[in-house]
Amino acid sequence: MSKRVKDFIEVKDCTSLDALIERLVEVRANLPEAAEPDVKMRGDDVFGRHISVSFYRPQTAEEVECDARYAEAYRVSRERELTRLQDELGFCPVPERSRRRLRVVA
Repeated sequence: MSKRVKDFIEVKDCTSLDALIERLVEVRANLPEAAEPDVKMRGDDVFGRHISVSFYRPQTAEEVECDARYAEAYRVSRERELTRLQDELGFCPVPERSRRRLRVVA
């Protein structure tokens, strides 16, 4: 599986520093190889704050299957949008010129 997906783990309800450290060590131990983890504080004063750990993981077989199912439809929609924009802008493709070699005459 060549694609990687960014995933998140939220660390909530840590009442003490020791509990937070234990939870973060547990999260780090369970991360996949080459996860490139990143820790951020998220939230605000109204809804509360929490620590968020983001990391990369390989796609699951189900995610690969879902991507494959919709890849063709996505490609067709992008081509349709490109054609619509080209028509709107009055785009006309430039014909390719023949490539002739230049001769240097001294």
